[in-house]
Amino acid sequence: MTNKIEILAPCGGLDSVLAAVRSGADAVYLGAKDFSARAGAKNFDRDELKTAVDYCHQSGVKVYLTVNTIVFDNELDDLKQTILSAAKARVDALIVQNMGVAMLAKKLVPELALHASTQMSVHSPSGAKLLYEQGFKRVVLARELSRDEIKEIAESCPEIELEVFVHGALCMSVSGQCYFSAVLGSRSGNRGRCAQTCRLPFSLGNKNGYALSLKDNSIIDYIRDLQDIGVTSAKIEGRLKRPEYVAASVKACVQSRDSGEVDEVTRNQLESVFSRTGFTDGYYRSKRGYEMFGYRQKEDVVSATSALLADIRNGYKNELSRVELQGEFIARDGFEPTFTLSDGQNRVEVQGSIKCEKAINRPLDEAVVKKQLQKTGGTPYKLSKLDIKLDDNISLPLSSLNELRRNAVQKLNEARTNINNYTINNLEFEKLPPHKATNHKRYARFTSTNIGKGFKALDLCFVPLNSSSEEITQLKNLGFKLGVEIPRAMFSREKSIQRELERVKTLGIKDVLCNNPAAVYIAKQVKMSIHGGFGLNFSNTLDLLWAEDYGFRDTELSFEIKKEQIEKLGGNLPRGIISYGYIPVMLTRNCPNKSADISCKSCGGQSKMKDRLGKTFIFYCDGYATEILNSVVLDAVGFAENIKNLDFETFRFSVENYVEKVERFPEFISVCQKTSEKTHGLYLRGVI
Repeated sequence: MTNKIEILAPCGGLDSVLAAVRSGADAVYLGAKDFSARAGAKNFDRDELKTAVDYCHQSGVKVYLTVNTIVFDNELDDLKQTILSAAKARVDALIVQNMGVAMLAKKLVPELALHASTQMSVHSPSGAKLLYEQGFKRVVLARELSRDEIKEIAESCPEIELEVFVHGALCMSVSGQCYFSAVLGSRSGNRGRCAQTCRLPFSLGNKNGYALSLKDNSIIDYIRDLQDIGVTSAKIEGRLKRPEYVAASVKACVQSRDSGEVDEVTRNQLESVFSRTGFTDGYYRSKRGYEMFGYRQKEDVVSATSALLADIRNGYKNELSRVELQGEFIARDGFEPTFTLSDGQNRVEVQGSIKCEKAINRPLDEAVVKKQLQKTGGTPYKLSKLDIKLDDNISLPLSSLNELRRNAVQKLNEARTNINNYTINNLEFEKLPPHKATNHKRYARFTSTNIGKGFKALDLCFVPLNSSSEEITQLKNLGFKLGVEIPRAMFSREKSIQRELERVKTLGIKDVLCNNPAAVYIAKQVKMSIHGGFGLNFSNTLDLLWAEDYGFRDTELSFEIKKEQIEKLGGNLPRGIISYGYIPVMLTRNCPNKSADISCKSCGGQSKMKDRLGKTFIFYCDGYATEILNSVVLDAVGFAENIKNLDFETFRFSVENYVEKVERFPEFISVCQKTSEKTHGLYLRGVI
């Protein structure tokens, strides 16, 4: 029999926890005050976290704590305390974004389950396999996946639980791969402080519009289908949204799962409480395009009337009696009565403070006992079966029965919250000295094999994985030191990627640039040298120690990390930064051109859009996904050599065809120096 899919609700504060639990959620996810990808939510301090976890566990609801941001070395002590607080509060799992956090959590609390955040950009089977091998219990899949792609992951790695977003906001970018807010204003989406740049107007040609704003995702009607193909959890997005939204979305999900459809009243509530011109199921049905785009308009805002919100609140004003109990009441003449409660796992027994006596007037009967002991209103309990054993003609005050009920419920509450008694290792951090670079290498990454002779001087040039054997052989014969790049977006093409890797390996290629967990896994399976890309978001020493242990040859660091932070990173793994190029601020599966219903035939793989200030952003499409590039070029050439402890720098070429054809490398340096509109990126100003 297929296990019942979990309904997982977002909670930004205690009021949302109440709404979720009383509306029928099976689990909730929430954030601590630090390291939450929704820093703008109320979030939970240590006392509030313990209160929320105890309340949820009494109702049989699980609690997952998000620790899903990139973390810097100066924050590791605070991170440690957050993990320890989570363990002491007895949360059921941690949701994490990076491998360093996961490694630390495993050392501190070995029994605490790890869920891989959608920020890890897992969108193909090998990503799930890597995470399972690294000790993760569950992976939260990218929102961009179709039904068949989800099913493929479930079948390829059945050992790991899968969590899928079924309702809520859709970011234009693959989660974990959006740097727009950070690059433009230092507010990092990977740090939970996204400024929602994508919701602003962007125009395409002469067509004004919202080229980066998608409608909200809603595949609630497919929850049973998800359950059938092996998905463990149906996740609702929205930790920044009001409790009424949480209640309405949970109610709709429960109805869809349990009865196969959502009633009209609930469906209307769901759309009215929050939407962006309706909902879309385009990714799930593999119907990407114009119909998926939308933005929040006036009619969407005013639909959430005070009367509607009050009606939704009325639906969760009382506790949901969701935990069925069995009880036994024994009353013997001359003895204190006993009352036992069991939820199937926990059994508690309490004894009354007053002895039973012979009745003078009206003796105690079963109907009275049953009526008093079944008064479990205000609790999550329902006493569905009660075995009553009474001596004849005895009496007992009703107050004694009420006291027995209250004491039994309190004792059962304590038993139900006394779970997840984790073994905690309060380890001290080993203070590693800063890494020492042995030399300074220069790498380059190209979008074609049409490379100028001047780049033969570089230590390594990455070309596209699908470059022909003839092109690769010709460059090698010319003296280029070559590697290949696995595409950042691997949707539905893992098998072909592995075949291509095996092909280029026969040509003498051994170096592979990898920007997501699946690429890393496949490169290791094919036994090639792994070079980590910026898309892995490595930003602290623990990340680097994990990569070193996994067998990386070297890695690019996140470009959201400051110069001073880079210079303090420890570990032995060689590391570098991108020092030149148009930074990809987004990786999208739905092309911005589709917002204006522009066909692929008229695009040619490259197109442009403008923001409100007239800044131009080029996007580059490979037929599977689109990289949106920053409006100005990053130029840290020369600057990178002055960052202590860097082993290499990468020149990342995307659209600079005139640069790629230089005959001598100094010409490239000269071009960089003459560029008027450029940025030093985040290496100086950092992110919040």
